[in-house]
Amino acid sequence: MSVAITFPGQGSQLVGMGKALADAFPDARRVFEEVDAALGQKLSSVMWEGPEETLTLTSNAQPALMAVSLAALRAMEAEGFSLKEKASYVAGHSLGEYSALAAAGTFSVADAARLLRIRGNAMQAAVPVGEGAMAAIIGLEMDDVESACREASASAPCQIANDNGGGQLVISGAKESVEHAARLCTEKGAKRAIMLTVSAPFHSALMAPAAEAMREALAAVEMKVPFVPVIANVLAKPLTDPQEIAARLVDQVTGRVRWRETVEWFGRNGVTTLYEIGAGKVLSGLARRIDKDITCTVVGTPDDVAAALASFA
Repeated sequence: MSVAITFPGQGSQLVGMGKALADAFPDARRVFEEVDAALGQKLSSVMWEGPEETLTLTSNAQPALMAVSLAALRAMEAEGFSLKEKASYVAGHSLGEYSALAAAGTFSVADAARLLRIRGNAMQAAVPVGEGAMAAIIGLEMDDVESACREASASAPCQIANDNGGGQLVISGAKESVEHAARLCTEKGAKRAIMLTVSAPFHSALMAPAAEAMREALAAVEMKVPFVPVIANVLAKPLTDPQEIAARLVDQVTGRVRWRETVEWFGRNGVTTLYEIGAGKVLSGLARRIDKDITCTVVGTPDDVAAALASFA
């Protein structure tokens, strides 16, 4: 089988995530300790004890989700799994791209944690609370959604932020423009247009200040050639050159997460199995709707680790 390893994005966080991995695997616990040290904060306590509203803060959720993903991967590796030998590609949804790059050796875990803390803070600071918004559009063709965004963005930005597949697109931008576009999508026949509870308009032009913050932050970090090709969110194709990876991570802050195209690329290039490493199972659900021929396996608990290792035996 040809395997791709995927890593979830924001929204998959849950109080308690990763605690069972840390208790069962010393290598997993060391990941959480490394992230705590890198951030100068006991983020692991927030992850395992809450409160939920503190964990959900963008600046906490992003490094926390990366930590769980890398802890689960380290647990697998402690039992003999080799990412380099077993995986053809890695990919992650939004912040999950940083998890994928850390997994493939481009960043250290500590650098990934620090970058995600900077990213989360910069995204939150880019737009005053209440001025931006995001909405999920269900059951409408992309051309119609793009048309609605163009019409609604005459005075303030609105664009497709996530192409998640399975008939789900997420739009993002100025609050009034997103609300206008959502109404237009409903008029055009969308099954649902749902305003999302988010703290900022991620992956929109309004995130430009955060993109500049990431350009500066990435320039200061040592980046190595990944030992497994990493699929870039904004291109939906694999990259291995560190300079181009950095440039596309900057683009990703204001650009579209092309997850449907990523899964379709996997299917065209022989991938038969996706492993979702970390918290939740969002990416597996999306992948099943995009390509029914791809098998999906979630790895987020000690039992999941054992089952995943057995599947490679």
